[in-house]
Amino acid sequence: MQETLHDPYVRVRGAREHNLAGVDVDIPRDALVVFTGVSGSGKSSLAFGTIYAEAQRRYFESVAPYARRLIHQVGAPAVGEITGLPPAVSLEQRRSSPNARSSVGTVTTLSNSLRMLFSRAGRYPEGAERLDSDSFSPNTAAGACPSCQGLGRVHDTSEELLVPDPELSIRQGAIAAWPGAWQGKNLRDVLDTLGYDVDRPWRALAAQDREWILFTDEQPVVTVHPVRDADRIQRPYQGTYMSARRYVLRTFSDSKSPTLRTKAERFLTSSPCPVCGGGRLRPEALAVTFAGHTIADLASLPLTALSGLLSTAAEDTATARVLTEDLVARIATVTELGLGYLSLDRATPTLSNGELQRLRLATQLRSGLFGVVYVLDEPSAGLHPADTEALLVVLDRLKAAGNSVFVVEHHLDVIRHADWLVDVGPHAGVHGGQVLHSGPPEGLADVESSATRRFLFDRAPAPAREVRAPAGWLRTGPVTRHNLRAVDAAFPVGVLTAVTGVSGSGKSTLVGALTEETPGVKRLVTVDQRPIGRTPRSNLATYTGLFDVVRKLFTETEEARARGYKAGRFSFNVAGGRCETCQGEGFVSVELLFLPSTYTPCPDCHGARYNPETLQVRLRGLTIAEVLDLTVESAAAFFADVPAAARSLRTLLDVGLGYLRLGQPATELSGGEAQRIKLAAELQRPHRSATLYVLDEPTTGLHPADVEVLMRQLHGLVDAGHSVVVVEHDMDVVATADWVVDLGPGGGDEGGRIVAAGPPDRVARAADSRTAPYLARSLGIAGRP
Repeated sequence: MQETLHDPYVRVRGAREHNLAGVDVDIPRDALVVFTGVSGSGKSSLAFGTIYAEAQRRYFESVAPYARRLIHQVGAPAVGEITGLPPAVSLEQRRSSPNARSSVGTVTTLSNSLRMLFSRAGRYPEGAERLDSDSFSPNTAAGACPSCQGLGRVHDTSEELLVPDPELSIRQGAIAAWPGAWQGKNLRDVLDTLGYDVDRPWRALAAQDREWILFTDEQPVVTVHPVRDADRIQRPYQGTYMSARRYVLRTFSDSKSPTLRTKAERFLTSSPCPVCGGGRLRPEALAVTFAGHTIADLASLPLTALSGLLSTAAEDTATARVLTEDLVARIATVTELGLGYLSLDRATPTLSNGELQRLRLATQLRSGLFGVVYVLDEPSAGLHPADTEALLVVLDRLKAAGNSVFVVEHHLDVIRHADWLVDVGPHAGVHGGQVLHSGPPEGLADVESSATRRFLFDRAPAPAREVRAPAGWLRTGPVTRHNLRAVDAAFPVGVLTAVTGVSGSGKSTLVGALTEETPGVKRLVTVDQRPIGRTPRSNLATYTGLFDVVRKLFTETEEARARGYKAGRFSFNVAGGRCETCQGEGFVSVELLFLPSTYTPCPDCHGARYNPETLQVRLRGLTIAEVLDLTVESAAAFFADVPAAARSLRTLLDVGLGYLRLGQPATELSGGEAQRIKLAAELQRPHRSATLYVLDEPTTGLHPADVEVLMRQLHGLVDAGHSVVVVEHDMDVVATADWVVDLGPGGGDEGGRIVAAGPPDRVARAADSRTAPYLARSLGIAGRP
């Protein structure tokens, strides 16, 4: 069809990004379009990697070259051409680096409106000067409490924490908070030189000596004459002493290592700042009130409560009325998305990826943009079915405002709600990358090769199955944390338990109370969605240990033995076998003067990551670079006769990851993929003792066909004598559980208690449960009596 000036379609021709097989597809504008397909089929490569990337590239071409340098850019997508493409806004689930100062208020910009309200319409003490809005921010020098730097909490330590066993001497390791290895030995030698007895039990030292060793702010420098083994050089050096308290606080505040920070945190207590009382602001800002409350009071309220308070507040001036009306309207868009339980001061690192994306979506809803394409990545992730209905209303509002909404989604209710469906498949990786259907959702019913079709149109209630009988109970509580108030819970042993409830009801908090100290827990494995590595050097093969097996196989080839190559030769992380031009990265950065730096395949190794000599060694005809480029599925056939490799690859296939490449960088993996890789790494280990597996929303990011694969693995663990606890929103998964613990009834202060517990059919009939009607639908029963 010939494109006209008013062509209502985005037309993609020859898309080859990642696994896309030269895709041609026409997608209508001003519609809610859902991209579906199994994990790894290529739907995100089409929506984000092609359509959004091209829209962004075109926008950057309109920006002055000098300004372009300041903006992070994605490369040009591999596509023939795209016509009819408006400007695009991407709302992905990726988060920036964790920052304790980033909060719900800063992400949504609601904090700005609240600060303006206090600055312009707050009640000031008599004679006090009016403050500008920056003075009400804990993130500015004008507003932050000088004692805690605007964090609201102060950290300190005590002798009991620093020295858990006073019977030990300093030489025996009495000061547990000290660093290990040479640094700890250095501090001990400095103390010895200063005249302190490092061989006497800690409790026998004088009180003033213990106080100085642990808490002094002095940092004396002395010449240390270390006592070493007879065959080692006895060389004196200048040693500086640092107290245990100073070392722990400095490590906690300055260290870039999460491991060191976590260790330091064990020796610290956290308490509200004594100056601001946890309010984070200077006294003059906390003296200003609105409706009888300080800004810190209002920032700590759940958004639903804050909206109610502002709506009923008596405004003295027109300014107050305008500001409160605007603030209430802005809050309404957030509560519409099921996030009314959050408070403005809730730190963003404590939010799930789904919560963070919905906050960004709420901000866009208020922006008033017209004629753009919104590209969303699974906005239903982490949403209870009751909240998904509100999400659909919001997506419809974005469309009604004159925008196109393109959504990558697995949730069947969202798919059914679409105006247009683009189904990508039929399978993952090299077996996918084709558009099987592009048209109204009902048209998918005729596409036999679609994995989505069966779930969308052939849905039958979950087959009746006999629930397993518990072999015992794990009891936790009373748990008082976040919105849980003295909650006692019992989790059955030897069965699969699903923990349900609306967003913010306290599910993750309750499950977090299950620790290795819980009576009856012999071994605990928590499988979360955190990345398996932070850099491209970490990949699937290195995380699972498969890379060690592969390198060993290469060292055993005749060519490697003749050359004297060891395992390190086949690592791209160390000098020797890697390409030194790109340091084993496979690509180099090219500076283009006023244009942004761009990455291009290394001119020497052409992306192989190794030098020519290393690539001359072949294992069954393949170089080490070619082996890393194999998919898990291909590698399983290639290494079928190598037990150590076959076991790792089989477990990766079992959790539905056959489409990933062995050398796929950790930075390219989704949270769901990272979680399944961790599960596979755990499954390949031989276990003798009964284990408790805890998974937080393991089906997030999974197509229903992949969910079936994952659930087979989890039920297999239970059949092998283990216990599994999953926090879950997918009612089809909950329906297959043996036991359900439902929290609620609402989120935040309206939740935090166990509404129902028992087998799925019993919970489906619970009177107070918001989960019950949706679970009843999956089970095919009438629901509440």
